[in-house]
Amino acid sequence: MSILNSFKIAATGLLVSGAMVSTMSASAFAAEYTKDHPLKVALVVHGNLGDKSFFDSAAAGMKEAEAKLPVSVKIIEAGYQKDKWQPALADAADGGYDVIIAGTFEMTKYVADMAKDYPDKKFIIFDDAPDFSTGCCKNVLGIQYLTSTASYLAGYAAAKISTTGTLGEILGMEFKTVTDFAVGFDQGAKAAKPDIKILKAVANSFSDPAKGKELALAQLNQGADVVFPIAGSTGIGALQAVRDAKKLAVGVDSDQATIFKDSDPAQAAVIFTSVEKKVGQSLFLALQETVDGKAAYGSGVLLGIKEGAVGISMNEEYEKLVPADVRKEVEGLEAKIASGEIKVDTSMK
Repeated sequence: MSILNSFKIAATGLLVSGAMVSTMSASAFAAEYTKDHPLKVALVVHGNLGDKSFFDSAAAGMKEAEAKLPVSVKIIEAGYQKDKWQPALADAADGGYDVIIAGTFEMTKYVADMAKDYPDKKFIIFDDAPDFSTGCCKNVLGIQYLTSTASYLAGYAAAKISTTGTLGEILGMEFKTVTDFAVGFDQGAKAAKPDIKILKAVANSFSDPAKGKELALAQLNQGADVVFPIAGSTGIGALQAVRDAKKLAVGVDSDQATIFKDSDPAQAAVIFTSVEKKVGQSLFLALQETVDGKAAYGSGVLLGIKEGAVGISMNEEYEKLVPADVRKEVEGLEAKIASGEIKVDTSMK
């Protein structure tokens, strides 16, 4: 079963249960890898853990893989200095690992170059992919996410619950994997209220919370009562501004309300939903298929709502802050997007 077919099942928790993992392709597990002879994996983070979003989701996938698969994982935090990223990836390639994982467009060229120099290693790039049509990268698996299909739902709900008719968006940078969130959010918001006003800002950084806070404050001062930061750690500052103003926010990549629930309940209380990119789960499945010998290295996959790879958080904050009639409408829209009845615009083509 390929990652495309299996993701929908995994998203329901059926595939990743310990019982299922132990019975799937047991001979493949025993033939190649065991807990005593594990698949050695390095996750190279071009930043630092603790973003409560993208990188932390990837790390959670690694933790699950170590718990449920015959793999050992080393997480390498390369920090936010760009001149450290390629050396960190090179160190991983030289470090005796079987699979090296990195994420986003900022690492794609490094991965493609490294894959050429280390043909016996396997590489996974998530949230981007090299141009496989050139014949390159036969030892690379690319995993991308059709986030617009989920952010459509968040945009629809945001417009419905906005009392000012003004929403805010903050992008870390303008790149297709970032703008895809905004494309879907805008389309969904306008489907709910054609006259909705959407304020937009670009921080040009994923690691500047102060900048995120400044941009969010500007949007709040212009009447935005729901802000959607798509900006990694920069977005943490934006969320703080929303919290202090007692307005509402949409989280990104992970279920951020649940993440903040214990450490900052006031922050969690204003995040009425998050657009989840199930990075950790997709990486878990990619490693499972690698162990099984079924991973499609040399190609890429694009996963959306239909595959269960993206979605919005429907947690207690969502139940509390989004009226029942709107929640019902959102469920209907989700089904129509999954079936193809609603065509969501995307930057990912």
